[in-house]
Amino acid sequence: MDGGRREWEYEGILMKRFMRMPSQKSTADRPAPIAASPEGTPPAGPKKPTRERGRARVAALLAAAGAVFAEKGYDAATMTEIAARAGAPIGSLYQFFPTKAVLADALLAQYAGALMALLATVEARAAALSPAELAANLLAVLPSLKVERAAAFALIDARPDMVAQQGALRAGLRRGIAAILRAKSPALPPERAAAMAVTLLQMMKGAAALGDEPDLAHGREALAGLEHAAGLFLKDALG
Repeated sequence: MDGGRREWEYEGILMKRFMRMPSQKSTADRPAPIAASPEGTPPAGPKKPTRERGRARVAALLAAAGAVFAEKGYDAATMTEIAARAGAPIGSLYQFFPTKAVLADALLAQYAGALMALLATVEARAAALSPAELAANLLAVLPSLKVERAAAFALIDARPDMVAQQGALRAGLRRGIAAILRAKSPALPPERAAAMAVTLLQMMKGAAALGDEPDLAHGREALAGLEHAAGLFLKDALG
């Protein structure tokens, strides 16, 4: 395993740890205080489900939370509405996520994990892709998580304590893109791959923004142009 890949995976580990850091921000819509642990401190993180039914419930709760956060923002979203959107009892929501802050942290961790998984999939296929195909694959990553990305932005914008997580996520994406470039072209110097990753990440963000374009025809045309430009950029750099 080369140094760039190790750095990316290490960044991913750090990012997941950041995402699990409990927030100090309280919530106004908790129905009752959370029971203290034997040590006298409240639970700091989400409860992990042990059965398939519980895992399905958690997935539904996270999906509902993402939709509500994306629509209303962190401050306006309530645990009651999130539970209702998921079709779950409010007690079930608090069973797995004791506070809204814990729920938000779990949602960001899920988003980060999904991004890293998508980049890993592209990396595994990179060697067999043409520059144009690689560009299309990269530019499809962020738009494929449209709702999750909107929720993540709503959380980051509303919570100053998310600055570290946002920086770790950005760095992790750049390292992941650099690893993809080196999988495509092993001779590419790590420094060059890192510099190219900065440009490609901006192109990926542009593709995500075009997905929100109200004029669908205009958005598709612009996206096609962006994919073409990214393909030429990769062809020129990677051969």
